[in-house]
Amino acid sequence: MDQAVAGGTPPRFALVAGEASGDLLAGLLLDGVRERWPGAAAAGIGGPQMRARGFDSWWPHERLAVFGYAEALRHYAGIAAIRRQLRDRLLGAADRPDLFIGVDAPDFNFGLEKALRAGGIRTVHFVCPSIWAWRPGRVEKIRAAADHVLCIFPFEPALLARHGIAATYVGHPLAAVIPLEPDRAAARRALGLQEEGEIVALLPGSRRSEVNYLADRFFQAAARIRAARPGVQFVVPTSAALRPRVEAAARAAGLGAELRIHEGRSHQVLAACNTTLIASGTATLEAALFKRPMVIAYNMHWLSWQLMRGRQLQPWVGLPNILCGDFVVPELLQDAATPAALADAVLRQLCAPPSETAALTQRFTALHHALRRDTPRLAADAIEEVLRRPAA
Repeated sequence: MDQAVAGGTPPRFALVAGEASGDLLAGLLLDGVRERWPGAAAAGIGGPQMRARGFDSWWPHERLAVFGYAEALRHYAGIAAIRRQLRDRLLGAADRPDLFIGVDAPDFNFGLEKALRAGGIRTVHFVCPSIWAWRPGRVEKIRAAADHVLCIFPFEPALLARHGIAATYVGHPLAAVIPLEPDRAAARRALGLQEEGEIVALLPGSRRSEVNYLADRFFQAAARIRAARPGVQFVVPTSAALRPRVEAAARAAGLGAELRIHEGRSHQVLAACNTTLIASGTATLEAALFKRPMVIAYNMHWLSWQLMRGRQLQPWVGLPNILCGDFVVPELLQDAATPAALADAVLRQLCAPPSETAALTQRFTALHHALRRDTPRLAADAIEEVLRRPAA
């Protein structure tokens, strides 16, 4: 048995989280690691949530946050160089970890995990890639890369087991963080927003490439919504790095006092709003856990879109629809995501009868209960078991 597991020197962990959602997930995972192994060291690539838990970030996670195949090709050389440098550093004697945890970012992490595993370092991948929705061929990469997979959806371990891959359902960390009954009034007060009236949250993405493709459409849609319902207010959570691009898109659309921009605070924004116009991704699940109606949009480079369409296994793109197995909220994708169509979809939600909104809330509440588990503890249990095994 490893000394780290037997109660001697705390284990050393290396982690890579490639974007804001991965940073949040990794931060919650580190809570479980710190509680199980006080004094454990953790380093690699991460963001502010991880650094707040004492993580030593050798590179900022923004360096890996690219969107789509075309954008990845443009940044490939720089990202590949980071991966080589990180691999060599982790395989060296000075910074060799007891366990590597790749948090999402499969295009970056799988190759790294495979190399580290071949070098005798145990590997865990946190968040099963959506092989049930996109790119089923990734299952072979998972098997080669990961000693164990931590799954955030309950049906995934059985699916992986059919392919000989060890996995544990740990729940979705966001389901434990987000309250079952969000306090809209308190969120509005915290953000300095009016406690009455209609508020629409605009979330055009957490990556620069997402914002570049969606922000103009979102703010042009907001201008149309304002024209139809003059009293509506808009609120946008963003990062300091993306704020100039967001502000430029808002100015170009003619938005002024009816728009508030906040750095971070996306959870308060979702709690405060009546509905949200939102980029497809993890944020859509957050909106569902806040029980908020939404319009999901998606736009990317035309080549990336053509490649992804050919690999789609389900009729839905947004996580709330995938998990509910139905189009519970509208999706407007690629050419369909015009400002006029986006505005019309949001306006329909603002005008929806209370019974329709209540039914959606009920669906999202059931989903919340299914995903709510003690993720930090369950993840630490699985990690401890991996540490007890001999390296592959």
